[in-house]
Amino acid sequence: MALRKVVTKEDPILRKKSRVVEKFDDRLWELLDDMAETMVHAEGVGLAAPQVGILKRVVVMNVGDGLIELINPEIIFEEGEQFEDEGCLSLPSEYYQTKRPAVVKVKAQDRNGKWCVYKGEELKARCFCHEIDHLDGVLFVDRLSEEGQQQMTQTK
Repeated sequence: MALRKVVTKEDPILRKKSRVVEKFDDRLWELLDDMAETMVHAEGVGLAAPQVGILKRVVVMNVGDGLIELINPEIIFEEGEQFEDEGCLSLPSEYYQTKRPAVVKVKAQDRNGKWCVYKGEELKARCFCHEIDHLDGVLFVDRLSEEGQQQMTQTK
């Protein structure tokens, strides 16, 4: 395993759409392991492959209940709303109130290609949405609540 460099908001790769993963091999497993180590080292709760300069639909996350690896994830259900402060390893020291669903279900493949469904509420739902957004070139600042937009304007 190795630490990877987390790119910051100035890097145009963060605004690009990631490619579907088709090969479930040693290179994918190495990426997943490196991303998990990088996320822990950076004290984050989630990390998407574009954040380490790789345009693949790969996410790792751990919101306190164990590591989750998501390959080719898609949100298949969302319900309710929540407004909480959100941050991002690619936007260090920026935290703004963001509007997200309160509950989500995500369909994704594991490192061996097997399809699984995950349910997330509160922080886990936010993290699912945040990381999957990265795979589509969307940053959390694109989804700020009105209060979050005001916070961002005041800090600039």
